[in-house]
Amino acid sequence: MPLYRYKALNARGEVLDGQMEAASGAEVASRLQEQGHLPMEAKLASEGGGESAWRALFKPKPFAGERLVQFTQQLATLLGAGQPLDRALGILLELPEDALAKRTITDIRDAVRGGASLSTALERQHGTFSRLYVNMVRAGEAGGSLHDTLQRLADYLDRSRALRSRVINALIYPAILLVMVTLSLMFLLGYVVPQFAAMYDSLDAPLPWFSRLVLGLGMFVRGWWWALLAVPVLVLVWLDRKRRDPAFRAKLDAWLLERRFIGPLVAKLETARLARTLGTLLKNGVPLLTALGIGRNVLGNRTLVDAVEAAADEVKNGVGLSAALGRSKRFPRLALQMIQVGEESGALDGMLLKTADTFEQETGLALDRMLAALVPVVTMVLAAVVGMVILAVLSPIYDLTNVIG
Repeated sequence: MPLYRYKALNARGEVLDGQMEAASGAEVASRLQEQGHLPMEAKLASEGGGESAWRALFKPKPFAGERLVQFTQQLATLLGAGQPLDRALGILLELPEDALAKRTITDIRDAVRGGASLSTALERQHGTFSRLYVNMVRAGEAGGSLHDTLQRLADYLDRSRALRSRVINALIYPAILLVMVTLSLMFLLGYVVPQFAAMYDSLDAPLPWFSRLVLGLGMFVRGWWWALLAVPVLVLVWLDRKRRDPAFRAKLDAWLLERRFIGPLVAKLETARLARTLGTLLKNGVPLLTALGIGRNVLGNRTLVDAVEAAADEVKNGVGLSAALGRSKRFPRLALQMIQVGEESGALDGMLLKTADTFEQETGLALDRMLAALVPVVTMVLAAVVGMVILAVLSPIYDLTNVIG
Protein backbone atom coordinates (compact mmCIF):
# COMPACT_ATOMS: atom_id res chain seq x y z
CA MET A 1 0.00 0.00 0.00
CA PRO A 2 1.16 3.58 -0.63
CA LEU A 3 2.59 5.71 2.15
CA TYR A 4 0.69 8.88 3.12
CA ARG A 5 1.85 11.84 5.18
CA TYR A 6 -0.87 13.48 7.24
CA LYS A 7 -1.63 16.35 9.59
CA ALA A 8 -4.36 16.18 12.21
CA LEU A 9 -5.52 17.77 15.47
CA ASN A 10 -5.78 15.66 18.61
CA ALA A 11 -8.20 16.18 21.51
CA ARG A 12 -5.80 18.66 23.15
CA GLY A 13 -5.67 20.81 20.01
CA GLU A 14 -2.09 19.82 19.16
CA VAL A 15 -1.05 19.38 15.52
CA LEU A 16 0.05 15.84 14.74
CA ASP A 17 2.38 15.26 11.79
CA GLY A 18 3.04 11.64 10.82
CA GLN A 19 2.82 8.99 8.15
CA MET A 20 0.56 6.00 7.54
CA GLU A 21 0.21 3.24 4.98
CA ALA A 22 -3.30 3.13 3.51
CA ALA A 23 -5.14 2.36 0.30
CA SER A 24 -6.31 5.97 -0.12
CA GLY A 25 -6.39 9.38 1.52
CA ALA A 26 -9.98 8.72 2.60
CA GLU A 27 -8.85 5.65 4.54
CA VAL A 28 -6.19 7.76 6.28
CA ALA A 29 -8.84 10.28 7.33
CA SER A 30 -11.17 7.51 8.51
CA ARG A 31 -8.48 5.84 10.63
CA LEU A 32 -7.49 9.18 12.16
CA GLN A 33 -11.12 9.85 13.09
CA GLU A 34 -11.36 6.41 14.68
CA GLN A 35 -8.39 7.36 16.85
CA GLY A 36 -10.17 10.52 17.98
CA HIS A 37 -8.24 12.97 15.81
CA LEU A 38 -9.45 15.64 13.38
CA PRO A 39 -7.84 15.09 9.93
CA MET A 40 -6.45 18.22 8.29
CA GLU A 41 -4.39 16.92 5.37
CA ALA A 42 -3.36 13.61 3.78
CA LYS A 43 -0.91 13.45 0.85
CA LEU A 44 1.14 10.75 -0.80
CA ALA A 45 4.70 10.85 0.53
CA SER A 46 6.01 10.59 -3.05
CA GLU A 47 4.31 13.84 -4.09
CA GLY A 48 6.95 15.93 -2.41
CA GLY A 49 4.57 17.35 0.14
CA GLY A 50 6.51 15.62 2.87
CA GLU A 51 9.59 16.89 4.60
CA SER A 52 12.94 16.77 2.94
CA ALA A 53 15.72 14.63 4.32
CA TRP A 54 17.34 17.78 5.74
CA ARG A 55 14.29 18.68 7.87
CA ALA A 56 13.76 15.09 8.92
CA LEU A 57 17.39 14.95 10.06
CA PHE A 58 16.83 17.70 12.64
CA LYS A 59 13.22 16.94 13.54
CA PRO A 60 13.03 15.71 17.16
CA LYS A 61 11.83 12.14 17.59
CA PRO A 62 10.57 10.85 20.93
CA PHE A 63 11.85 7.32 20.31
CA ALA A 64 14.60 6.45 17.86
CA GLY A 65 17.89 4.60 17.88
CA GLU A 66 19.32 3.88 21.31
CA ARG A 67 16.34 5.42 23.13
CA LEU A 68 13.90 3.03 21.43
CA VAL A 69 16.12 0.05 22.29
CA GLN A 70 16.29 1.13 25.94
CA PHE A 71 12.53 1.70 26.14
CA THR A 72 11.85 -1.79 24.72
CA GLN A 73 14.39 -3.50 26.97
CA GLN A 74 13.16 -1.72 30.09
CA LEU A 75 9.53 -2.54 29.32
CA ALA A 76 10.44 -6.20 28.72
CA THR A 77 12.35 -6.31 32.01
CA LEU A 78 9.48 -4.81 34.01
CA LEU A 79 6.91 -7.17 32.47
CA GLY A 80 9.24 -10.12 33.09
CA ALA A 81 9.44 -9.06 36.75
CA GLY A 82 5.65 -9.40 37.03
CA GLN A 83 4.66 -5.74 36.80
CA PRO A 84 1.27 -5.00 35.19
CA LEU A 85 1.51 -3.22 31.86
CA ASP A 86 0.06 0.11 33.04
CA ARG A 87 2.30 0.06 36.12
CA ALA A 88 5.38 -0.67 33.95
CA LEU A 89 4.51 2.24 31.66
CA GLY A 90 4.05 4.47 34.71
CA ILE A 91 7.56 3.57 35.89
CA LEU A 92 9.03 4.23 32.46
CA LEU A 93 7.29 7.61 32.45
CA GLU A 94 9.71 8.82 35.12
CA LEU A 95 12.86 7.91 33.18
CA PRO A 96 13.08 10.13 30.07
CA GLU A 97 13.99 13.80 30.47
CA ASP A 98 12.62 14.76 27.06
CA ALA A 99 9.11 16.26 27.26
CA LEU A 100 8.04 14.76 23.93
CA ALA A 101 9.02 11.26 25.07
CA LYS A 102 7.16 11.74 28.37
CA ARG A 103 4.05 12.83 26.50
CA THR A 104 4.26 9.82 24.19
CA ILE A 105 4.52 7.36 27.11
CA THR A 106 1.67 9.17 28.87
CA ASP A 107 -0.56 8.77 25.81
CA ILE A 108 0.31 5.05 25.60
CA ARG A 109 -0.38 4.50 29.31
CA ASP A 110 -3.69 6.36 29.18
CA ALA A 111 -4.78 4.33 26.15
CA VAL A 112 -3.88 1.08 27.92
CA ARG A 113 -5.75 2.15 31.05
CA GLY A 114 -8.72 2.94 28.82
CA GLY A 115 -8.85 -0.67 27.65
CA ALA A 116 -6.77 -0.53 24.47
CA SER A 117 -4.11 -3.12 23.80
CA LEU A 118 -0.46 -2.08 23.77
CA SER A 119 -0.20 -2.59 20.01
CA THR A 120 -3.24 -0.36 19.44
CA ALA A 121 -1.81 2.31 21.74
CA LEU A 122 1.50 2.20 19.88
CA GLU A 123 -0.24 2.41 16.51
CA ARG A 124 -1.93 5.64 17.59
CA GLN A 125 1.41 7.40 18.08
CA HIS A 126 1.43 8.95 14.62
CA GLY A 127 4.25 6.93 13.05
CA THR A 128 6.55 7.03 16.10
CA PHE A 129 6.61 3.22 16.17
CA SER A 130 7.12 1.35 12.90
CA ARG A 131 4.77 -1.25 11.45
CA LEU A 132 7.37 -3.88 12.32
CA TYR A 133 7.32 -2.81 15.97
CA VAL A 134 3.52 -2.67 16.21
CA ASN A 135 2.98 -6.00 14.45
CA MET A 136 5.52 -7.82 16.61
CA VAL A 137 3.85 -6.49 19.76
CA ARG A 138 0.47 -7.53 18.38
CA ALA A 139 1.79 -11.04 17.68
CA GLY A 140 3.20 -11.24 21.22
CA GLU A 141 -0.16 -10.21 22.68
CA ALA A 142 -1.97 -12.83 20.61
CA GLY A 143 0.47 -15.54 21.67
CA GLY A 144 0.49 -14.53 25.34
CA SER A 145 4.26 -13.92 25.32
CA LEU A 146 4.57 -10.14 25.28
CA HIS A 147 7.62 -10.17 27.54
CA ASP A 148 9.57 -12.59 25.31
CA THR A 149 8.45 -10.72 22.19
CA LEU A 150 9.67 -7.39 23.54
CA GLN A 151 13.00 -8.99 24.46
CA ARG A 152 13.43 -10.34 20.92
CA LEU A 153 12.33 -6.98 19.52
CA ALA A 154 14.93 -5.17 21.61
CA ASP A 155 17.60 -7.57 20.35
CA TYR A 156 16.47 -6.99 16.77
CA LEU A 157 16.53 -3.20 17.16
CA ASP A 158 19.94 -3.32 18.81
CA ARG A 159 21.44 -5.45 16.03
CA SER A 160 19.88 -3.28 13.32
CA ARG A 161 21.18 -0.13 14.98
CA ALA A 162 24.65 -1.65 15.34
CA LEU A 163 24.73 -2.58 11.65
CA ARG A 164 23.55 0.87 10.59
CA SER A 165 26.11 2.52 12.89
CA ARG A 166 28.87 0.36 11.46
CA VAL A 167 28.02 1.43 7.93
CA ILE A 168 27.85 5.11 8.90
CA ASN A 169 31.09 4.96 10.90
CA ALA A 170 32.86 3.27 7.98
CA LEU A 171 31.89 6.17 5.70
CA ILE A 172 32.60 9.08 8.06
CA TYR A 173 36.40 9.05 7.82
CA PRO A 174 36.59 8.76 4.00
CA ALA A 175 33.99 11.53 3.70
CA ILE A 176 35.98 13.84 5.99
CA LEU A 177 39.18 12.96 4.15
CA LEU A 178 37.63 13.75 0.75
CA VAL A 179 36.31 17.10 2.03
CA MET A 180 39.70 18.04 3.46
CA VAL A 181 41.45 17.01 0.24
CA THR A 182 39.07 19.14 -1.82
CA LEU A 183 39.48 22.20 0.41
CA SER A 184 43.27 21.79 0.48
CA LEU A 185 43.44 21.63 -3.31
CA MET A 186 41.19 24.67 -3.65
CA PHE A 187 43.45 26.62 -1.27
CA LEU A 188 46.58 25.53 -3.14
CA LEU A 189 45.13 26.35 -6.54
CA GLY A 190 43.18 29.45 -5.57
CA TYR A 191 45.72 31.18 -3.30
CA VAL A 192 49.24 29.85 -3.80
CA VAL A 193 49.29 29.22 -7.56
CA PRO A 194 48.00 32.71 -8.59
CA GLN A 195 50.93 34.32 -6.77
CA PHE A 196 53.34 32.40 -8.99
CA ALA A 197 51.24 33.35 -12.03
CA ALA A 198 51.73 37.05 -11.24
CA MET A 199 55.46 36.54 -10.84
CA TYR A 200 55.80 34.76 -14.20
CA ASP A 201 53.76 37.49 -15.90
CA SER A 202 56.17 40.12 -14.61
CA LEU A 203 59.15 38.13 -15.89
CA ASP A 204 57.50 37.54 -19.29
CA ALA A 205 59.13 34.10 -19.33
CA PRO A 206 58.03 31.28 -21.66
CA LEU A 207 56.26 28.50 -19.77
CA PRO A 208 55.68 24.82 -20.58
CA TRP A 209 52.10 23.91 -21.54
CA PHE A 210 51.56 21.96 -18.33
CA SER A 211 52.60 24.94 -16.21
CA ARG A 212 50.28 27.24 -18.20
CA LEU A 213 47.44 24.76 -17.64
CA VAL A 214 47.96 24.64 -13.87
CA LEU A 215 48.36 28.41 -13.60
CA GLY A 216 45.17 28.93 -15.63
CA LEU A 217 43.35 26.48 -13.39
CA GLY A 218 44.57 28.40 -10.35
CA MET A 219 43.27 31.68 -11.76
CA PHE A 220 39.91 30.03 -12.47
CA VAL A 221 39.65 28.70 -8.91
CA ARG A 222 40.51 32.11 -7.48
CA GLY A 223 37.84 33.82 -9.55
CA TRP A 224 35.11 31.18 -9.24
CA TRP A 225 35.77 29.53 -5.86
CA TRP A 226 32.26 30.42 -4.67
CA ALA A 227 30.75 28.56 -7.62
CA LEU A 228 32.92 25.50 -6.97
CA LEU A 229 31.64 25.42 -3.38
CA ALA A 230 28.02 26.07 -4.39
CA VAL A 231 27.81 23.38 -7.08
CA PRO A 232 28.12 20.39 -4.67
CA VAL A 233 25.47 21.92 -2.41
CA LEU A 234 23.11 22.44 -5.34
CA VAL A 235 23.75 18.89 -6.53
CA LEU A 236 22.88 17.53 -3.07
CA VAL A 237 19.68 19.59 -2.95
CA TRP A 238 18.74 18.37 -6.44
CA LEU A 239 19.40 14.75 -5.48
CA ASP A 240 17.33 15.18 -2.32
CA ARG A 241 14.38 16.35 -4.42
CA LYS A 242 14.84 13.73 -7.12
CA ARG A 243 15.16 11.03 -4.47
CA ARG A 244 11.44 11.44 -3.74
CA ASP A 245 10.55 10.81 -7.38
CA PRO A 246 9.64 7.07 -7.56
CA ALA A 247 10.80 6.68 -11.17
CA PHE A 248 14.18 8.32 -10.54
CA ARG A 249 14.63 6.39 -7.29
CA ALA A 250 13.91 3.08 -9.04
CA LYS A 251 16.44 3.81 -11.80
CA LEU A 252 19.10 4.90 -9.30
CA ASP A 253 18.62 1.83 -7.09
CA ALA A 254 18.77 -0.51 -10.09
CA TRP A 255 21.92 1.25 -11.30
CA LEU A 256 23.57 0.82 -7.89
CA LEU A 257 22.85 -2.91 -7.82
CA GLU A 258 24.51 -3.34 -11.22
CA ARG A 259 27.78 -1.71 -10.18
CA ARG A 260 30.66 -4.13 -9.78
CA PHE A 261 31.83 -3.19 -6.30
CA ILE A 262 28.98 -1.32 -4.63
CA GLY A 263 26.22 -3.60 -5.98
CA PRO A 264 27.14 -6.80 -4.07
CA LEU A 265 27.70 -4.76 -0.90
CA VAL A 266 24.24 -3.15 -1.14
CA ALA A 267 22.63 -6.54 -1.89
CA LYS A 268 24.30 -8.18 1.12
CA LEU A 269 23.40 -5.31 3.43
CA GLU A 270 19.76 -5.33 2.37
CA THR A 271 19.59 -9.14 2.49
CA ALA A 272 20.85 -9.12 6.08
CA ARG A 273 18.22 -6.52 7.01
CA LEU A 274 15.40 -8.43 5.31
CA ALA A 275 16.44 -11.81 6.72
CA ARG A 276 16.64 -10.50 10.29
CA THR A 277 13.25 -8.83 9.98
CA LEU A 278 11.55 -11.92 8.52
CA GLY A 279 13.22 -14.27 11.00
CA THR A 280 12.23 -12.15 13.99
CA LEU A 281 8.64 -11.82 12.81
CA LEU A 282 8.25 -15.54 12.03
CA LYS A 283 9.72 -16.50 15.40
CA ASN A 284 7.03 -14.38 17.05
CA GLY A 285 4.21 -16.08 15.15
CA VAL A 286 3.60 -13.55 12.38
CA PRO A 287 2.44 -15.29 9.15
CA LEU A 288 4.94 -15.34 6.28
CA LEU A 289 2.84 -13.19 3.94
CA THR A 290 2.36 -10.55 6.62
CA ALA A 291 6.06 -10.71 7.44
CA LEU A 292 6.95 -10.12 3.78
CA GLY A 293 4.62 -7.12 3.67
CA ILE A 294 6.36 -5.66 6.71
CA GLY A 295 9.85 -6.76 5.68
CA ARG A 296 9.81 -4.89 2.41
CA ASN A 297 9.37 -1.63 4.35
CA VAL A 298 12.76 -2.00 6.05
CA LEU A 299 14.58 -2.12 2.70
CA GLY A 300 16.08 1.05 1.28
CA ASN A 301 16.54 -0.14 -2.30
CA ARG A 302 13.39 0.16 -4.42
CA THR A 303 14.49 -2.58 -6.82
CA LEU A 304 14.74 -5.05 -3.95
CA VAL A 305 11.42 -3.81 -2.54
CA ASP A 306 9.78 -4.65 -5.87
CA ALA A 307 11.48 -8.06 -5.83
CA VAL A 308 10.05 -8.80 -2.35
CA GLU A 309 6.58 -7.68 -3.47
CA ALA A 310 6.77 -10.03 -6.47
CA ALA A 311 8.00 -12.82 -4.18
CA ALA A 312 5.03 -12.25 -1.86
CA ASP A 313 2.67 -12.81 -4.79
CA GLU A 314 4.53 -16.02 -5.65
CA VAL A 315 4.36 -17.25 -2.04
CA LYS A 316 0.64 -16.51 -2.01
CA ASN A 317 0.32 -18.93 -4.94
CA GLY A 318 2.17 -21.70 -3.11
CA VAL A 319 5.76 -21.12 -4.23
CA GLY A 320 8.53 -21.51 -1.64
CA LEU A 321 10.21 -18.39 -0.28
CA SER A 322 13.67 -19.25 -1.62
CA ALA A 323 12.34 -19.96 -5.12
CA ALA A 324 10.18 -16.80 -5.08
CA LEU A 325 13.09 -14.57 -4.05
CA GLY A 326 15.42 -16.31 -6.50
CA ARG A 327 13.33 -15.42 -9.56
CA SER A 328 14.36 -11.78 -9.34
CA LYS A 329 18.07 -12.73 -9.48
CA ARG A 330 18.76 -9.85 -7.10
CA PHE A 331 19.52 -11.67 -3.85
CA PRO A 332 22.81 -13.50 -3.12
CA ARG A 333 22.79 -17.20 -4.00
CA LEU A 334 24.12 -18.20 -0.57
CA ALA A 335 21.15 -16.52 1.12
CA LEU A 336 18.69 -18.34 -1.13
CA GLN A 337 20.38 -21.67 -0.41
CA MET A 338 20.26 -21.09 3.35
CA ILE A 339 16.58 -20.12 3.14
CA GLN A 340 15.87 -23.28 1.13
CA VAL A 341 17.55 -25.41 3.81
CA GLY A 342 15.39 -23.70 6.44
CA GLU A 343 12.23 -24.46 4.46
CA GLU A 344 13.17 -28.11 3.99
CA SER A 345 14.07 -28.57 7.66
CA GLY A 346 10.99 -26.74 8.97
CA ALA A 347 13.13 -24.13 10.76
CA LEU A 348 12.78 -21.18 8.44
CA ASP A 349 12.80 -18.58 11.20
CA GLY A 350 16.05 -19.82 12.72
CA MET A 351 17.75 -20.15 9.33
CA LEU A 352 16.70 -16.61 8.38
CA LEU A 353 18.34 -15.30 11.55
CA LYS A 354 21.51 -17.29 10.73
CA THR A 355 21.42 -15.83 7.23
CA ALA A 356 21.25 -12.36 8.75
CA ASP A 357 24.22 -13.12 11.01
CA THR A 358 26.24 -14.42 8.06
CA PHE A 359 25.61 -11.45 5.81
CA GLU A 360 26.01 -8.89 8.57
CA GLN A 361 29.45 -10.37 9.22
CA GLU A 362 30.29 -10.38 5.50
CA THR A 363 29.10 -6.79 5.13
CA GLY A 364 31.21 -5.70 8.08
CA LEU A 365 34.32 -7.36 6.68
CA ALA A 366 33.66 -5.84 3.24
CA LEU A 367 33.29 -2.37 4.77
CA ASP A 368 36.51 -2.81 6.75
CA ARG A 369 38.39 -3.89 3.62
CA MET A 370 36.93 -1.01 1.61
CA LEU A 371 37.93 1.50 4.28
CA ALA A 372 41.42 0.00 4.57
CA ALA A 373 41.90 0.36 0.81
CA LEU A 374 40.18 3.71 0.35
CA VAL A 375 42.19 5.74 2.83
CA PRO A 376 45.67 5.03 1.35
CA VAL A 377 44.30 5.42 -2.19
CA VAL A 378 42.89 8.87 -1.41
CA THR A 379 46.14 9.81 0.36
CA MET A 380 48.27 8.74 -2.61
CA VAL A 381 46.00 10.59 -5.05
CA LEU A 382 46.28 13.73 -2.93
CA ALA A 383 50.07 13.42 -2.77
CA ALA A 384 50.26 12.88 -6.54
CA VAL A 385 48.05 15.88 -7.34
CA VAL A 386 49.90 18.17 -4.94
CA GLY A 387 53.21 16.96 -6.35
CA MET A 388 52.11 17.66 -9.93
CA VAL A 389 50.91 21.15 -8.99
CA ILE A 390 54.19 21.95 -7.22
CA LEU A 391 56.19 20.57 -10.12
CA ALA A 392 54.22 22.61 -12.64
CA VAL A 393 54.71 25.80 -10.63
CA LEU A 394 58.38 25.39 -9.67
CA SER A 395 59.84 23.79 -12.80
CA PRO A 396 59.88 27.12 -14.74
CA ILE A 397 61.90 28.66 -11.90
CA TYR A 398 64.40 25.82 -12.16
CA ASP A 399 64.62 26.32 -15.93
CA LEU A 400 65.16 30.08 -15.53
CA THR A 401 67.88 29.45 -12.96
CA ASN A 402 69.71 27.14 -15.38
CA VAL A 403 69.47 29.73 -18.18
CA ILE A 404 70.80 32.51 -15.98
CA GLY A 405 73.50 30.25 -14.62
